[in-house]
Amino acid sequence: MRSRDGHRPEAVVKRAVLYMRVSTLDQHPETQLYDLRQMAQQRGYQIVEEYTDTISGARARRPGLDALMRDGRRNRFDVVLVWASDRIARSVRHFLDVLDELNRLNIEFISFREQIDTGGPLGRAVVVIIGAIAELERNLIIERVRAGMRRARLEGRHIGRPSLELDPAAILRDRERGQSLGELARSYRVSRTTIHRVLREHAAADMEKSA
Repeated sequence: MRSRDGHRPEAVVKRAVLYMRVSTLDQHPETQLYDLRQMAQQRGYQIVEEYTDTISGARARRPGLDALMRDGRRNRFDVVLVWASDRIARSVRHFLDVLDELNRLNIEFISFREQIDTGGPLGRAVVVIIGAIAELERNLIIERVRAGMRRARLEGRHIGRPSLELDPAAILRDRERGQSLGELARSYRVSRTTIHRVLREHAAADMEKSA
């Protein structure tokens, strides 16, 4: 298809980033890197950045992934290429969170091993299905929690944090011995605000008695 001046419009080249993760220090990302670079070349993508993390998949912090998501929010690329889905996420829940954010940022996600491509209709359908399953899981968890709370109420069990039991007389006695608010809070494992409230209530009671 040609424009009015007879020239073909230039194709928009998508900016791609690669993400690799290896689990131990004696592993190398070259295998993943080779496959991803070849995929990017075949699809005509321009690789603008490569991120690598060399840590356990169960660890929460990943400098490379954090930098990738930060750059994605700054609109620095259009596509993320990974060798496998478990390379980018430490759990199914984390994978869904990453996909959801990339989708909101209009960034495509492509997995080499699973052949997941959210830029195509099948890939988008997979994301919708995964999102629906995640939503169902969240609703089931909420319902189980509510059912447990209802059962606890029917059985007469207390729900929530145990009520705080303090000995105001002991607090007043220790205060008169010269302990500070901070020392009292540490001794009775409460906040300074709670200690201040107990002392204030005692002072108010003394004023009523003397009135």
